[in-house]
Amino acid sequence: MVSVIIGTQWGDEGKGKIVDLFSKDADFVVRFHGGSNAGHTVIVNGKKYPFHLIPSGILQPNAKGVIANGVIVDLEVLISEIKMLEEDGMELKGKLFVSDRCHLIIPYHKALDLAYENARGKDKLGTTGRGIGPALADKVSYNGIRIYELLDWENFVDKFTFQTNIKNKILKTFNIEPINVKRELDRFLKLRKIILPCVTDTYQLLQNALKDKKNILMEGAHGVMLDIDFSPYPFSTGSNVIIGAVNTGAGIPLKNLDQVWGVTKAYTSRVGGGPLPTEVHGALADIIREKGGEYGTTTGRARRIGWLDLEAVKFACQLCGVTDLIITKIDVLSGLEKIKVCIEYKLNSKSISYSSCGYNELSKLTPIYKELPGWKDDISKVRKFSDLPKNCQNYLKFIEKFLGTPVKLISTGPARDEYIKS
Repeated sequence: MVSVIIGTQWGDEGKGKIVDLFSKDADFVVRFHGGSNAGHTVIVNGKKYPFHLIPSGILQPNAKGVIANGVIVDLEVLISEIKMLEEDGMELKGKLFVSDRCHLIIPYHKALDLAYENARGKDKLGTTGRGIGPALADKVSYNGIRIYELLDWENFVDKFTFQTNIKNKILKTFNIEPINVKRELDRFLKLRKIILPCVTDTYQLLQNALKDKKNILMEGAHGVMLDIDFSPYPFSTGSNVIIGAVNTGAGIPLKNLDQVWGVTKAYTSRVGGGPLPTEVHGALADIIREKGGEYGTTTGRARRIGWLDLEAVKFACQLCGVTDLIITKIDVLSGLEKIKVCIEYKLNSKSISYSSCGYNELSKLTPIYKELPGWKDDISKVRKFSDLPKNCQNYLKFIEKFLGTPVKLISTGPARDEYIKS
């Protein structure tokens, strides 16, 4: 079986825990897009494991981790995660595989990322500063450098030197210190020795897995609302988040997909700029943010908070062909008297769909809410749907009915064992 886990909102839906949970039965867990701007946190036996590049499912003993060609790789981040796992006693030889087709984030990408963001002034996009956008820009303009180039050191040196000299001229216009070619080459030579044992042809690896009928779990990063094509661009991530990226980013044909899991947080959050139609402010936002630990795994920035936006989630489910829903962080809403859910957008008193909106429309529209009664009980220890407070059950049933997609799993806390199968 091939399953895909997709975030249906603006990222930060709690996918890391879900991937870890589902990886128990997986032979391979595959990251197929994005880069170190993504952050998945898994908590096992009280210990936190933050991942940015290595698939979250790597913690399961039988699961092999694959970083496929669609991922933009920052070697320093990847190697820090490798060391974290090795220090925890994990043997990664034969367990972690990295595609040689992955493009690399080079120091000048991070410098350019910050330079462009600073130049925007008050119109900042809110990027993570991880160099993702400039690296992907190089990829599509034929200026990218891949792990493949690292296989031939002299070739890498030539390409790195050429590209760095070009980028230094651009950095100079922003009055930013240029990249030191020799120092960075010395650093990459050390990183190269660590990463090369993991490098392989991941396409063939996964094709063999398909042929052998292995269980493959595709781990999505970010959320559909940040997809480079279907977001309110330019308030997006640099890659495609939707299931089409499974084919382009890992080489698995979409006809092989058996199940698409849509992970939906019981409320909304996002990091960075851009419109957020259901955003709330003040004390209510602070309560939800603190209770939900809504601070970016990658940036540490406080996330913006909003009510659940079912108009947006409906679009994501339709776009990705979501077969089953997973609701996360439902426990965070415990204690609220009333809970609002956005069921429609209106602009100039007329209904408008998410797909018809750009950033201008999303910033001006009026969200139409359905208000539901809340519940006060602590539900973190509940393991049966029937044991949830009645109002909580009704909230979940409303989501399921509105989206026309079954809710198959409900996360009631951050730990691995805190969930309900419905």
